[in-house]
Amino acid sequence: MQAVLLEAFQEPLSVQEVDRPDVESDGAIAEVVGCGICRSDWHCWQGDWDWFGYRPDPPHILGHEPTGRIVEVGDDVEHLDEGQEVAIPFNFACGSCDLCRNGRENICENHIGLGFMNEAPGAFAEEVHIPNADLNAVPLPEDIDAEAAAGCGCRFMTSFHAMAHRAPVSAGDDVVIHGCGGIGLSAVHIADALGGNVIGVDLMDEKLEKAEALGAVETVNASEVDDPAGEVRAITDGGADVSADALGIATTCQNAVNSLCKGGTHVQIGLTTSEEAGYVELPTDEFVAKEIDFKGSLGLQPSRYSEMLDMIESSKLDPEALVEKTVDIHQVPEELAAMSEYNTLGIPVCTEFSN
Repeated sequence: MQAVLLEAFQEPLSVQEVDRPDVESDGAIAEVVGCGICRSDWHCWQGDWDWFGYRPDPPHILGHEPTGRIVEVGDDVEHLDEGQEVAIPFNFACGSCDLCRNGRENICENHIGLGFMNEAPGAFAEEVHIPNADLNAVPLPEDIDAEAAAGCGCRFMTSFHAMAHRAPVSAGDDVVIHGCGGIGLSAVHIADALGGNVIGVDLMDEKLEKAEALGAVETVNASEVDDPAGEVRAITDGGADVSADALGIATTCQNAVNSLCKGGTHVQIGLTTSEEAGYVELPTDEFVAKEIDFKGSLGLQPSRYSEMLDMIESSKLDPEALVEKTVDIHQVPEELAAMSEYNTLGIPVCTEFSN
């Protein structure tokens, strides 16, 4: 089958012929219908994130935002059938550790990151294997087709978890999103749907215009002001109730935290680059004096996908509105290369995988 192969970090990616996956007894194989092209794939290609185990040994298949159609199931799989369309969270879980049993399977003790770890070759490919498939494959409702659902992969579902669960955003909350790439725009759209008054912050007018189209009531171009956090505090008359850094660099994280009011909550969605290597300097005394909460958000529990899917079915959320364009597998390398210059708007999705 065809797949996008990482052969060496930071070297050009290519589409090559590789072996199809073999099904495990508790697993399933899905024909990939759509797979979002995410900045996290770019990080993996660059060789970032070895500090928490997301650095696979080349050669390795990238891609972690798939939806698919089940084509084979293992002997021990009970709740999936061939032909079923599924969403496939990137945060594969075991289902049996204490965290899984307590509804936190997105941070499973035995977590395997699809496309990021040797144990889980990714989904820029014609087929992908899903381990522990009864848990890690989420059946899609009949009126949400798999190609349309490809827009609700890692960026969208992580933002849903961030805004709906980790913050959580309540009606009337002032919410500021720093960084309006795919994950940031997803957070804008979701926070708006949850009743927040959303402010988008970015360096590019095109991305800020998209944020407004997705529900932002105000925007700040950080390249045109001396103090983006100060602008947010002025707009909100004292600071936002919820902030999010959707990029993962020191500047956006610090600005997001400094945008908050007393008692506010910061949610970190973006992961850092090799420049920060997992560490960002923060005003810890401000956390004490203002009783600010700092939370992380990783993926979305398969057991809570129904909340997001219900909002999509009722048209409160529309992940397709985030999809910038669809491409074929041979265009994936150039889409990832464009992310080196932050030139991607919204979510590009690969929807053609065969010759």
